[in-house]
Amino acid sequence: MRTHYCGELSAANLDQVVTITGWAHRRRDHGGVIFIDLRDREGLAQVVCDPDRAEAFANADRVRNEFVLRVTGKVRRRPAGTVNANLRSGEIELLAHEVEILNASLTPPFQLDDEVISEQVRLEHRIVDLRRPQMQANMRLRHRAARAARGFLDAQGFIDIETPFLYKSPPEGAREFLVPSRIHDGQFYALPQSPQLFKQMLMIAGYDRYYQITKCFRDEDLRADRQPEFTQIDIETSFLGEEEIRAMMEALVRHTFRDAIGVELPDPFPVMKYDDAVRDYGLDKPDLRVSLKFTELTDVMKDVDFKVFSAPANAANGRVVGLRIPGGGSLTRGEIDAYTEHVKTLGAKGLAWIKVNERAKGAEGLQSPIVKNLHAQALAAILERTGAADGDLIFFGADKATAVNEYMGGLRQKIGHERGFAEKAWRPLWVVDFPMFELDEESGLWKARHHPFCSPKDGHEDYIESDPGKAYAKAYDVVLNGWEIGGGSVRIHREEVQQKVFRAMKISADDQRAKFGFLLDALQYGAPPHGGIAFGFDRMVALMAGTEAIRDVIAFPTTQRGQDLLTGAPTPATEKQLRELHIRLRNWPRPAWRRRSHRRPWRRAAPAPRVRSPCACAQPWR
Repeated sequence: MRTHYCGELSAANLDQVVTITGWAHRRRDHGGVIFIDLRDREGLAQVVCDPDRAEAFANADRVRNEFVLRVTGKVRRRPAGTVNANLRSGEIELLAHEVEILNASLTPPFQLDDEVISEQVRLEHRIVDLRRPQMQANMRLRHRAARAARGFLDAQGFIDIETPFLYKSPPEGAREFLVPSRIHDGQFYALPQSPQLFKQMLMIAGYDRYYQITKCFRDEDLRADRQPEFTQIDIETSFLGEEEIRAMMEALVRHTFRDAIGVELPDPFPVMKYDDAVRDYGLDKPDLRVSLKFTELTDVMKDVDFKVFSAPANAANGRVVGLRIPGGGSLTRGEIDAYTEHVKTLGAKGLAWIKVNERAKGAEGLQSPIVKNLHAQALAAILERTGAADGDLIFFGADKATAVNEYMGGLRQKIGHERGFAEKAWRPLWVVDFPMFELDEESGLWKARHHPFCSPKDGHEDYIESDPGKAYAKAYDVVLNGWEIGGGSVRIHREEVQQKVFRAMKISADDQRAKFGFLLDALQYGAPPHGGIAFGFDRMVALMAGTEAIRDVIAFPTTQRGQDLLTGAPTPATEKQLRELHIRLRNWPRPAWRRRSHRRPWRRAAPAPRVRSPCACAQPWR
């Protein structure tokens, strides 16, 4: 139907008769001459329709935005002064000989070159939204990034192997999506959060190097960098140590960014231990573009009269930190209150602060409601440790360590980017040596920090059962500009070590067998040392595209409530579908036309007890 893409026409095509197809981006009538900017995936071409060709002109007169056209004409130079240097086709235009309307269009819900469009409207009309130049660029960028990653891994001898989407639900990790089985009454599959167990078994099976760019699923609360279904580059390899795996994966990230967007990331990436990251930045994914750091003040506050500080300072799991803002003394009370409200959304009860007006005057040179509650030694230690100078501001965080790290880490990043403490650069980082376990405060039980298959660091095997809080793992995350883009570990390859981990987590022998029997059996058949990583592909592409939300680099995403506004998913199932799956809903919303007007809204009556399956439940279907 066409000889050229619109965006590929150039001065090289002068005087050629060509045929192009696409969508009418805009139509302009200039006193009897009609101009149409025709758009396809490669860009725009200007079409000129004059009255000399009556049929073509008549068809052009009917054209409106987003009509689908086929145009045949002769390529000629644009008149002097009308060249568009921003377009590849900006030197030429197409004098139309024939204009064929292949399909008409309703008036689009928004102009494709509008800069401000509500996200709800964009998602409801995603097909039109995907036509926008920025979205077209994002999708092509995603393709280039995937192609680059595949090319690198193929060159390194990795094999692309698919793993199942319907699998067995393990007890660890985020909430999963369950899929009821029609054939097996009362049984469910789970959609995988990650192919973790399958890729380990592939290593045991001798495939040595595996990868796939695959969908994963998590039924969790969503944010700008989360979706219920997301894409990851999943990788596993045998007979490589932690440093060797990290070196290879670092090379993959550098290659992908270089090939996709022409960016050279630092070589090598800096490495930071987990404990150091949390101590200085409060987060295990610090944005190193921001120069601000925490100052530890827990020991300083143990004997002050201000209970807001002294109580957490003396608690076993408490922490008090300061965050110095150079020049922050210029912040108004309204601006400070705005930051206070921000940290409250992150779990803080409030936000204490001190302005340093004249440090040489001691307490008299400080401005804050809390100064009177801190003795001179504490104030002197605060100023000394933070290095505060005249005109600075110090924010304080005091609470459980986990809460302080969360909200003060968020405050650091917000202030850093808003107040000019963040450089414009690409700052990657390896965060290593994660704790193997963390204590669940509700149950009092230890749970895996990443997952229960991470290998302990050398010399830490004995801590797994004797003192789990001291056990650290050969685990590592890749962080880029404050986003965790990948995480992995060296895996446990010996059955006795794996069972130690399960015992530390109080997973009984029966539960081990029921939930992980297939993996424990596999480990007995000569499992090699192995390890790997999974990269959040959507996050990587979002960083490349310079967007804040991964929805902008996914063709058909959901909202933050997990709804697909284009298709209307999720939707109710029919009664027939539920019966086939042996499922019954409480308060089933029977259609109005089947209700009796003189009765209450219909609710299904409990059926007579009868057993239709071998399960213990007496309901006919669940």
